[in-house]
Amino acid sequence: MTKLAQRNYYGKALAKLAETNPDVVVLDADLAGSTKTSEFRKVAPERFVEVGIAEQDMIGVAAGLAASGKTVFASTFAVFASGRCWEQIRLAMAYPRLNVKVVSTHCGISVGPDGASHQALEDLAIMRAIPNMTVISPADAYEAYAATLAIADYNGPVYMRLGRADMPVIFDEDVKFEIGKARLLRSGSDVTLIGTGQMVSLCLDAAEALEKEGISADVIDMSTIKPLDIDAIYESVTKTGCVVTAEEHSVIGGLGSAVSEFLSENFPCPLTRIGTRDTFGESGEPDELFKKYGLTAEDIIEAAKRSITKKKEREQ
Repeated sequence: MTKLAQRNYYGKALAKLAETNPDVVVLDADLAGSTKTSEFRKVAPERFVEVGIAEQDMIGVAAGLAASGKTVFASTFAVFASGRCWEQIRLAMAYPRLNVKVVSTHCGISVGPDGASHQALEDLAIMRAIPNMTVISPADAYEAYAATLAIADYNGPVYMRLGRADMPVIFDEDVKFEIGKARLLRSGSDVTLIGTGQMVSLCLDAAEALEKEGISADVIDMSTIKPLDIDAIYESVTKTGCVVTAEEHSVIGGLGSAVSEFLSENFPCPLTRIGTRDTFGESGEPDELFKKYGLTAEDIIEAAKRSITKKKEREQ
């Protein structure tokens, strides 16, 4: 299976924007080599600002540039973007609905050996709670590329999270991205698997394994967490009657919370959330951490079976 890093394709998309959109400006906070904003700097150094280790200032500068008519991308690691810059993002960027795209890298426990201090497991929850904010988590590198181009065309504040490590490729290179629209990647009738980020590929693996046991699953790529594609959820769940959500993030406040909030008000049904459970991460290899924290395809399979069992109990 081909694996590619999302951040590399974020850099490629920025380089394309450097050539095609003269209003795009890119800022970084001393991590251009890691976030791959350095690819934009190679093409348009006059529109690249290295702020240094001053993340809050980066958001302030980004807001000022956006207020003057620029489309601004500001990048750093997710723990800094969502934590250190929260007040600046909330008041300087989201409140006035400025055209700033905060694109963070190194999300989730797949950051690996860097450990808890650098493993953002709360960023979706933090950003989803801010009014006016669009929140995106692409499923693979090609979708990250397409999403970068899409948010450049969208007028308003955006938070997009990207992983550090290589992850399986799901889509073709020419995949298109529409903000707020989920993708049905596989059709089934027994359970709905809704993934975001690199958990989408694990949902597909789980669905393939479940099929061998006679269980068919819808698999949905929910790459936009906010606004949530409630139509896609409703269409699938009214067919299957039960759900599993999967995210490389805490089960508190992220994809699982968003889906359960919608379903509890509109179509109550059994739901099992895959994600970290009110805990920090730790240093280790990504595969080991995914296993320890219950984020594997096997965990999704067991969650699907639990949801199906609960559905059958309710039907009796």
